[in-house]
Formats: sequence, C-alpha cells, structure tokens
Amino acid sequence: MVDIVIIGAGASGLFLGSLLKKNYLILEHNREIGAKIKVSGGGKCNITNKILSTSNYRGDNKFIKEIFKNFDNKDLLNWLRENNLEVKELKKNQYFFSSSEVLLNFFKKKVKNIKTNIEVLDVEKQDYFIIKTNKGDIKAKKLVIASGGISFKKLGASDIGYKIAKKFTHNIITPKPALVGLTTQPSENWFKKLSGISFKAQVRVDKKIFNQEILFSHKGITGPAILNASLWWDRGFIEISFLKNIEKYLKNPNKQISTQLPLPKRFVKEFLNVINLEDKKVKFLSKEEIKKLKLLENYKFAPAGTFGFERAEVTKGGVDTLEIGFDMQSKIIKNLYFIGEVLDVTGELGGYNFQWAFSSAFNLFLRL
Repeated sequence: MVDIVIIGAGASGLFLGSLLKKNYLILEHNREIGAKIKVSGGGKCNITNKILSTSNYRGDNKFIKEIFKNFDNKDLLNWLRENNLEVKELKKNQYFFSSSEVLLNFFKKKVKNIKTNIEVLDVEKQDYFIIKTNKGDIKAKKLVIASGGISFKKLGASDIGYKIAKKFTHNIITPKPALVGLTTQPSENWFKKLSGISFKAQVRVDKKIFNQEILFSHKGITGPAILNASLWWDRGFIEISFLKNIEKYLKNPNKQISTQLPLPKRFVKEFLNVINLEDKKVKFLSKEEIKKLKLLENYKFAPAGTFGFERAEVTKGGVDTLEIGFDMQSKIIKNLYFIGEVLDVTGELGGYNFQWAFSSAFNLFLRL
C-alpha cells in the first residue's frame, strides 16, 4: 500500500512530489509529465507575479488568502533560488524562465515516483482508497487530486478530478473556458474583417479593468486584455475603450479622420464604415458626427461565447472550496485532498495560476 497517491503530474502534483519524502506515487495519464507547463507562456512558463492579491483570482477570497499565508510569491521565488532555478522578470511584473524546460528538467530529476500513461478509471473508499486503473488497482492511505481542469484538451486534459469529486458528493461549480478569446454576435462581425490587427486598449467587464493588448481574430477578438476579461465574463456586455479623449486628436482641420487618430488605419476605416461615417477632413465633421466617433471611447458589445476549451488556457469553476478545508482536505471524505486548477480558483494572466498550483500544493505538504 502506498501512503500517498497523487493523480496528475501537472504543476501542483509535481511540486508536491518534489517536497515529499514519504512513500508516494504520482499517476499521470499522458505519456509525458508537465505537458501544460511545457507550452505555458509561449514555452517560457510565467511562474508568478510581483503583485499578488486575491483580486487577481476568481474564487472565494477568504479561502485564497488563507492559502497564500503559508506560501506566497516571495516564498515561491525563494524556493526557486534555493533550487538554482533562475527566473527572469518582465516589466509587467511577471517572472518567467528562459525556457519551460528548466522547470520540467528539475521535476524530472527530483520527482522519481511517477507512473505515466496510466488511466484512472474509478476510485473506491474503504479504510483506504482503491484507485482502479487500466493497469490494475492501487491502494493508498491518502489520495490527492491534482488533475487540473479540462482546457487544452489536445494536451491530454482530463475530467477525472471532477468525476472523483462528484462520486464523493462534492459540489462542482460548472467548469467553463477561461483566459480565452471571445466569439461575436452578428453585430460585431466587423471584428473578423480586422483579423491580425492588434493594439493596446482598455477593456472593462463589471468592475474589472484591463489596459493591455487586444487582437482581432477570424473567430472574434482575443489578446491579453480579452483573455483576462474572459475570466470574469459569464454573460452580458463587455466595454472596450479603443481610444481615450478623441477630440484631442482632431486638432488639424485639414487632415482626414483616419490620419488623425493614433490607431491602425485599417481599423479606423472599418470602424467608420460601421458607424456610417465618411473618412473626411476634420473641419467637415458635425457635432453629431464627433459624437458618433466618441463610440471609440466606450464601445459595448455582448460576446456570443468563447473560443472553447480547446483554446482556453485554464478552466474556471471546479470543486467548490466551501467543501475544502485550509489543509486542502475534503470536508466530506477524510484523507481526500484537492489542489491546483481542479478547485474553483482561477487566476488572471501573468503567472497567477502557477502560483496557485504551488501555493495549494505547499499548503497540503505542511499537513501531510
């Protein structure tokens, strides 16, 4: 019998394994470990952020805050340094590796007790856990679910964590794609004509504001500002300020509108077409037409949906944290634990989800 079985060899499972000295075993259904780590941040793996707050996460603030008390961004950076894992810092406060392989290679050397290409079929509970797999049964005193969400299906994402949680009567907050592009209604089909155009804008959803790049796509709209907005959007409107203080850019009366506004000309021309306004000299603009142009400052649209789990970086929703203790243990089933993305805690772009994976795993380690 194994003391601890961990289902999932992603960031949270591997980090926990690197800390444990007890009799443990990690089960991974993919042929290789850390598939999601490998592609994160364009292959550079944004590991954490200089600014860490519960406001960067969708989930129960009290629960998240309590977990970070034991292991926050400073603790993670110290752990990385102690293990000679060098990270770089972006101006945007993100910390990343020169290559995600740096972290993966560390885990491959440090974490030995891993079985890959093994599928968990079911779990039963007696005085211990019986993990039924395609390669036989495994008995364990304690079971840790670190299987992640269901985004990035092409990387082998699995819903086994949700299935196990449901079997033991845990409530699951409906999983949805997050940090993902948004599709559009017919009224915003003009976005698709601008595919490939990118520039900085202000995106607002409810009380959240993101001043980052947007990118028009043949499917709708994406880019960092939109990806972050998707975490907080469920339905209703999103507001984009493509440009602030329009009138200050309309000072030269003899120049065309499209040459005055500091936005991609192709975007301006398409926008003018949408609002039925000719691209003419500024001096010929009426007050009504300037009012139309001010839509650039406050453009509202209701997305049709998202690009889906295949394109989503993370999954929002998951195991309800109201049923999980601060020790990451189920309040329903003793010795059953949940860590990482499988829980109903999801961070914004910028290393926040890796931070959560490591913090939740460390919090559990303290109790094992």
